[in-house]
Amino acid sequence: MPVSLFVPGETREHEKRVALVPSVASKLAKMGIECSLQSGAGQAARIPDSAYEKEGVKIASAPVSSDLVFSVQPPTVADIEKMAPGTVLCSFIYAHREPEVVKALRDRQITCFAMELVPRITRAQAMDALSSQAALTGYSAGLMAATSLNRILPMMTTAVGSLRPAKVLVMGAGVAGLQALATAKRLGAMIEGYDVRAEVKEQVESVGGKFVDTGVSASGEGGYARELTDEEKAQVEKVITRHIQQADAVITTAAIPGRPSPKIISEAQIMGMKPGSVIIDLAGEGGGNTPLTVPGETVEVGPATIVAPLNVPSRLAEHASEPYARNLQNLVGLMVKDGELAIDWEDEILAGAVLTHAGEIRNEAARKAIESAEG
Repeated sequence: MPVSLFVPGETREHEKRVALVPSVASKLAKMGIECSLQSGAGQAARIPDSAYEKEGVKIASAPVSSDLVFSVQPPTVADIEKMAPGTVLCSFIYAHREPEVVKALRDRQITCFAMELVPRITRAQAMDALSSQAALTGYSAGLMAATSLNRILPMMTTAVGSLRPAKVLVMGAGVAGLQALATAKRLGAMIEGYDVRAEVKEQVESVGGKFVDTGVSASGEGGYARELTDEEKAQVEKVITRHIQQADAVITTAAIPGRPSPKIISEAQIMGMKPGSVIIDLAGEGGGNTPLTVPGETVEVGPATIVAPLNVPSRLAEHASEPYARNLQNLVGLMVKDGELAIDWEDEILAGAVLTHAGEIRNEAARKAIESAEG
């Protein structure tokens, strides 16, 4: 029997992505995976059922039992109860935000690989869904900065004089930040990039930006920044305040998957910004990077406007779905051998990405959080 895969329609509000695209379905078929898709699952991403059927995907009117389930957002507890024990689920979960989902996965004995847990190592780059989605988020942030300002980004010469280019500061030079910088540069802005990890200076400069050097480096493990000391924070604040208050647009990208977002811009810094300036806060999912951010809304605060969109990749659903589906394809490629599902727990990627298996919460941080909540 071939390995079976089912892809449900997403039910979370504002989610337009889908975990399978036709081009990936054909590749999965060559791996011995028989794909089924809930009818209309790709419609929000403008992918009709007929496009899947051309690639041999079966269209189902209701969820079907399968060996594998691909999803973008975490399934509901009710959906988990419909899965057969032993089903392998690949999805974003964010365990700290979804304790009831994690408990349901554990109790139903679902093997869940959480896409946000995929190790950020070279070998896993093709499975790194956080990065694939962050790239699109950064691109979109550059456009949001351009359309939220009451001015243009590039320099423009007219018959009555020149309009100077806007200055865009991007705080956080990870995947999203670098794409935001590159987009703002392409649109003609003067760009600056700041990150507590000093080694990203070359990457900021590679997209045409000027690196804001505060003299403090906070490189941490796993590609993330460590927490700064109070003295380091004071030194950074002094330097970065000047750049924030000289910028026309500031894009913030400091997010920790599944955790509250750090506050990297203070109320005092915002109140000292230029009249008409804009902050594009990409960390709204975790509460935002400023104390004045209202997740999911655009608010005017003093001289500035703070834009805090949620689920930015969903706004680019067609192109966001494509790399995400490829991430899933590459991950499942580690599990399916010779047309059979065989999970090698010695593989560091699978061992690192697993959240639940055989009635246990395998991720230590998630397990401690759930067990603590249960008492």
